Amino acid sequence: MNLYDFTVLDINKKPVSLSEYKGKVVLIVNTATRCGFTPQFEGLEKLYSDYKDQGLVILGFPCNQFAHQAPENDAEIASFCSLHYDVKFPQFAKIEVNGDKADPLYNWLKSEQKGTFGNAIKWNFTKFLVDREGNAVGRFAPTVTPAKLEDEIKKYL
Repeated sequence: MNLYDFTVLDINKKPVSLSEYKGKVVLIVNTATRCGFTPQFEGLEKLYSDYKDQGLVILGFPCNQFAHQAPENDAEIASFCSLHYDVKFPQFAKIEVNGDKADPLYNWLKSEQKGTFGNAIKWNFTKFLVDREGNAVGRFAPTVTPAKLEDEIKKYL
């Protein structure tokens, strides 16, 4: 199993096969609009802008499981990200990343890249790096800023 085996809903609720990203280096992030880490959208967009032509794609998955810091609906989240951070990387429908209703994509990511204190996602802006073959190759805590990921991403580009 790898990234390409999953289908998710985009921000407009249309199914997207992640096989569309074959051959890309993918950074997957659970996002929130009202979190102390929300300004990371700026750094994520910079990474995307700087490296998309070399094969990087960033996938944002809003999640409201952590202190209800993404309470808006998908359209409001898309608008917020566009207006405040000029986000152009692909965004997807709001999901859950932990628990019985966790999205299968996140269950796979957590099984492939364990966290320091177990598999559960601890907070918004946890990041997973996937190589060009669809394998999860890294997991990064919310405190790891997008800029600090640049060298790791370059290894796979």
